[in-house]
Formats: sequence, C-alpha cells, structure tokens
Amino acid sequence: MDLIVQKFGGSSVANAERIKRVAKRVVAAKRKGHRLVVVVSALADTTDDLLALAESITDHPSVREMDMLLATGEQVSVALLAMAIHNLGEKAISFTGPQVGIITDRTHTKARIMDINTARIEEALKAGNIVIVAGFQGKTATEEITTLGRGGSDLTAVALAKALRAKYCEIFTDVNGIYTADPRIVPEAKKLGEISYDEILELASLGAQVMQSRSIEVGKKFSVPIYVRSSLNHSEGTLITKETQKMEDVVVSGVALNLNEAKITIFRVPDRPGIAAKIFKVIADHGINVDMIIQNKTQTNTTDISFTVAKSELKRALEGVRAAARFVGGGQVSSDQNIAKVSIVGVGMKSHTGVASKMFGALARKKINIDMISTSEIKVSCVVPGNKGKEAVRALHREFGLSKK
Repeated sequence: MDLIVQKFGGSSVANAERIKRVAKRVVAAKRKGHRLVVVVSALADTTDDLLALAESITDHPSVREMDMLLATGEQVSVALLAMAIHNLGEKAISFTGPQVGIITDRTHTKARIMDINTARIEEALKAGNIVIVAGFQGKTATEEITTLGRGGSDLTAVALAKALRAKYCEIFTDVNGIYTADPRIVPEAKKLGEISYDEILELASLGAQVMQSRSIEVGKKFSVPIYVRSSLNHSEGTLITKETQKMEDVVVSGVALNLNEAKITIFRVPDRPGIAAKIFKVIADHGINVDMIIQNKTQTNTTDISFTVAKSELKRALEGVRAAARFVGGGQVSSDQNIAKVSIVGVGMKSHTGVASKMFGALARKKINIDMISTSEIKVSCVVPGNKGKEAVRALHREFGLSKK
C-alpha cells in the first residue's frame, strides 16, 4: 500500500466540526488502501493566543520557555483528531514531534531538523494505525523541546515524507491551491496547475503565505512531490515539482506581497573595506536575519546602509544595529515599518529580457516610488511605501497578463 503524508493547517482544524471533516477525509483515504501519516497544526489562532499570553507576562520571554509554551498547541489538535477518527471506527494514534524522534539543532523558536527516527511511526503503521504527528516541533539531542518557526508544520510533513519514502505529501489548507497572486488582493488571480520548487520557494520567502520556505527546500533537495489542496473540497490543487520546459515558457508565474518587513538605515558609516562585514557580523551575533541590503555612498567618505528585517524582530534588531553602529563609528540609526515588498517570480525570466524594466514601468505609471530593489535569476523585488503595496500587486498582475486564460 502506498504511504501518503497529509498535513492539515490550523484553519482546517479550527473547530470541532472542521476536525470531524478532516477525520472523514483521512478515513476515506485510508479506506482507499493508503497508509497514512497525518501532520496537524495547532487550532486556528492558538499560536497567536499563546504568543499574546507570553507577551502579557514579559517583554523578553526566554526562548526555551516559549518553545515549551508554543508546543502545547499542536498536542491539543493531534489528540482531538485521533478521537474523531476513533469515532469513525478506524485505528489512530497521536504523537508529539519528540515522541516520534524528530531531532533538531538547539536553536529555540526556529530550530532545524537534523534527523528523524521513524521506528515508532513504522511500528504504529504496521499495527494498522493512522499515525497523527504534531507539526512544528521536535527535540534536541539533550531532550529539550524545540519549535521549527512559523509554518513549521509544513516542514514536519515534508521531512517525514522524505524520511518515510512516501509517494507524495499533501498540504491541505483553506484555499484551492497556489494562485498567481493572493485572491484577497487580486480577485481575478488564477490557480496554477503546477509550479516549480524554485518558483514557490521564492514566492514563499517573499511573503506568499502558502508554504514555509524551508519545507520547500527539503522537498526540492529530495524531490518530494508536494500537492497543495483545499481541505474544504476535492479540487485538484497545485503540484509543486521539478522545473519543466513548459514552465520556462511563462515569463512570470506569480506576484507576492510582504507587509511584514521593516527597513533599518545606518547613516554616515565610514567608507572603508571591511566595515560592512563588521556591521553584519554584530547583527548576525544577535540572531537577526537580514533580507534586502542597499548601500548609498555619499560625498564625505561615508556611506548609508539600509536593509530589511522581519517586523517581529525589529526591536531586537535595533539593539544589535545600534551596537554595530557604535562599534564602527557610524551615525544615527533609523527604522521604517511603513514599507511593503512586492515581487514578481518566474523561471521564464532566465530566458526572457526586459522583465525588470516592464515591472518598473508598471509601478511608475501608478506613481509608486521604488525605495529598494533586489533581483535573482527568477525574481525581482521592490520595496515601496506600505500603503501602496496592494495597488502595486494589482498593477503588476495586470501588466504581466496573469489573469488571462
């Protein structure tokens, strides 16, 4: 019998009725002859509620204790889903990430999976169980509970699919698949039948809230076929797979918007070799991930350096940046949370010219100013004013004809 890994997000298990609906779907797949490992996220909004609870206690919670707290959300949902499956007459057993041997590094709140011991899962499958695993969590070699960062249940599912040599991994969510843009912003956005690992990896890292980027990296590395489907219906969904010639014929596959970044600028940085390396070494030592970077040379042997970070890390980032500025003899440090990053993505960019100029022209016609630019082989990103982000997405979607049949 084929082994399939299914993952259901928080919106799919938001309440008792939805949990029962998921149970029926899982049982139907089992009765078609599949062996099933089901990864489940915490109930909708649970993680946010736990974060808010922690923030009501302290402004600087211990990252170890945050993992202890956040890991409880998935434990609730896996147990409830197991009960719902039992109620339908099928065998099921729930496990936490640590119980099934998901071993991570020691980085609390955004740990990386180092190894998975599948023995306990395989034993439960042999006993005829539907195996339900709590996503988003694991443990270190010294038995400390860790979590995998936002969207970490996707990573759990894809990693388990690889470790168990599953036929494919299904990611169930509350949308019908992957679209050319967020349908809430662009109502005429169309669903894609398939998309390459590289394209969805770029879209995920650029703000498209479909899958966690690290889960796609694992899928690409080990060629795990991934289907993104709706838990509310039985539509075909979108297949994430290897790049094909057909994909290269499409210049732009999608437009992404990220409203969760902030810009930091260090003014009057000494313009000498090695200064930027020192600045970003201090920032890295504070555990801050930096995204886009731009450097503007002035006429006074100094330079202004701007870069973006996640808004959720802004307060901690500013502490590190101010320390870095003092260390190199830089000037004032400023921040701006009113920014949006809009991006176009497509493997076809590798073989088509003029894509960036077409993007800039579309934004110019809407009088949307570009603050920062970043490119790769298959994407172009621009930072624009935060209140212009959605307008920019709609303009680019039209410009590249993404709503056409």
